[in-house]
Order: sequence, then structure tokens, then C-alpha cells
Amino acid sequence: MQKIKFLFNSGDHITGLVIRLTLALVILPHGCQLLLGWFGGYGFSGTMQYFTEVEKLPWLIGFMVIMLQSVGALFILLGIASRLIALGTIIMFIGMIITSHAEYGFFMNWFGTQKGEGYEYHLLVIGLALALLTSGSGKFSVDGVLASAK
Repeated sequence: MQKIKFLFNSGDHITGLVIRLTLALVILPHGCQLLLGWFGGYGFSGTMQYFTEVEKLPWLIGFMVIMLQSVGALFILLGIASRLIALGTIIMFIGMIITSHAEYGFFMNWFGTQKGEGYEYHLLVIGLALALLTSGSGKFSVDGVLASAK
């Protein structure tokens, strides 16, 4: 019961709110590309095809990536199970670094001179997710409403 309580204990601080908004606003557009095809993305079918055929990921991993970056980012924005989603995000972004970005070094491909993207963005997301994992959702979160209702 204590572990469940920890997952939804959000605290009444502004820090969690700022972290949540920043993390969600960075990840959610990517999730909309993957799930809905917005912002030049391929949508769910195209993304799943890319993940399974090009990246050779199991379909379940591809599905989880799409859901974490879309629905998960929306949950973070609203402060729903933020710690749990943050943990999933950390694991996902570590996986992205290991499988797709470490070979290109630290820096993103700002000038188009690399064959791929580095992992600096991923480290920022991991840092924000770690901060959210430790601080909780903060003010104006569904987690906070649920915690105060008990």
C-alpha cells in the first residue's frame, strides 16, 4: 500500500507542475506524430511499420513507445500517474540511446553533418523524468486531487 501511495503522492508544490508542463510539451508533439500523423509524422500504422520492419523492434515495444509518447505525455501533462509514466519514459529513452543514438555521439545533428542524431535531447528528457519521478506531480494535478480525496 505504501508503494501505491508513493506513486500518486504529488505534493502541493510548483516544481512538479513546471517539470510536468515542460516534459509533456516536449514529448507530446512527438507522440502526436507517432500516433496521429500530425506535424509531419506517419501516424500509428506507418510508425508501427517503421518500428517493426526497419528498427526490428517487437510490435509490443513499438506499441509501448507510441503510447508512452502520446497518451503517457498527456497523462504527465494532466498529472495522472506521473511517477509511473516518468519511470516508463526513463526506461524508454535509455533504450533509445542504446539502440539508436549512442553511435552518433552526444550532439544532435544540428547542421546535417552526421548520419544520425546524438543523445543530448534524450539526456534532457531523462533528467526531467527523474525530477518528476522524485518530486511527484505537484500543483494542479489529478494525482494531487486523488491523494487529497483519501
